[in-house]
Amino acid sequence: MAAELNIKYYNTYILRKDSNAGAGNVNNWFVEEARIKGDYNKPFAGISPRAYLLTDTPGQQILRNSIIYSGIFNSRTGINETNQFSIANDITRTVDPAKGTIQKLYAEDTNLIIFQERKVNRALIDKDAIYTAEGQPVTTSTNLVIGQITPYAGEFGIATNPESFAVYGYRKYFTDANKGSVMRLSQDGLTEISNYGMYDWFRDNLATLFGGKIVGGWDIHNKVYTISLQPTVNLEADYRTLGFDETTLGWTSFFSYMPDHLFSLGSNFYSITDTSLAGGIYQHHSDQVNRANFYGTDNDSRVITIFNTKPSLVKSFQTINYEGGSNWRLQSLTTSDQDTVNAIAVYTLPASLADFEDNYLKNTFKPKEDKYFANLINTSPVAGGEVIWGDNMSGVKGFFATATFAATNTATSGANELFAVSTEFTESSY
Repeated sequence: MAAELNIKYYNTYILRKDSNAGAGNVNNWFVEEARIKGDYNKPFAGISPRAYLLTDTPGQQILRNSIIYSGIFNSRTGINETNQFSIANDITRTVDPAKGTIQKLYAEDTNLIIFQERKVNRALIDKDAIYTAEGQPVTTSTNLVIGQITPYAGEFGIATNPESFAVYGYRKYFTDANKGSVMRLSQDGLTEISNYGMYDWFRDNLATLFGGKIVGGWDIHNKVYTISLQPTVNLEADYRTLGFDETTLGWTSFFSYMPDHLFSLGSNFYSITDTSLAGGIYQHHSDQVNRANFYGTDNDSRVITIFNTKPSLVKSFQTINYEGGSNWRLQSLTTSDQDTVNAIAVYTLPASLADFEDNYLKNTFKPKEDKYFANLINTSPVAGGEVIWGDNMSGVKGFFATATFAATNTATSGANELFAVSTEFTESSY
């Protein structure tokens, strides 16, 4: 039975003086193989000086802030040097380690964009910059693969969520959970698009991800940057998916689906879910009858409006009106508290839409001049008797009111459009 020998030299064989001695016997000779790999008729090394390099740490090293590139690969000419890393050449580029690890690389034309946790940089490819006496860069072609690294203005990065990255044209979108921001990188530099009416919301929700993921993708069909915030705690209840529209420069809608991946192909937008019951690839914006149907589940559409005219005056909201399709219903209406300053939702609302319409606020909409009108009849008594209640009396008191409209998308085919919502009120007093 042959014994396993551990030889501490490369490209050698053992010349033994004692057949029973192991590889560690000091009387054994280690003879270097002259031919490359020891193969027959291979090139061989003659008697000459040997160049060698002693490595103190020959094990694997992870350089989290460095980029090392290999030789070239050209499929047309059959050149493949991707396994060659010549230390004789300058093949390493390092970014500021204080800005965190490198999370993503994106090549654009002749530039390389480097996303760190707390910084975004760009590096020149196949060229370098020489600066004039006035400090202006002059780009010159050189044999450098990666040239000078220059940071973008702004202390923003991609945190540890490279999956939030999406690109369309010269616009790159990503999130910085450390700063509670959603960013856009374009030719004018970094822009914090979460400031477009959603700063507080993103600050609070990005802070509660607890190491979760942020799935991002570009919707080529609607020209919308879509992201899905998916925390690690209570995922099914607390995930949020929403979209940013460059046309209106705002976050236009929330969506009732939780994707694992988002991408566009051709002129279509797709999402992938790994859910066991609905796993697969789904095409969005298809010509289906039921809208807001995601992963086989029908969802209602909801729009929330706030009535806050003359905010310092107490009002009695008497009617609710809207312009749009006939399928919309008032799902809830809340006002400020009569007795407690800054408290919300005095009127307790039932869970189902039918109970709400039958037992609380009557909102039977009637069409008139292509609009829908309904009286807000309070059929439940209010503590303190501030509002007279009954089927013949209308009015809900408060400084402001928040109305939620809902449309069941399976009830009608086509779009459920909602153009405008209004109310009529009278000034009142507490």
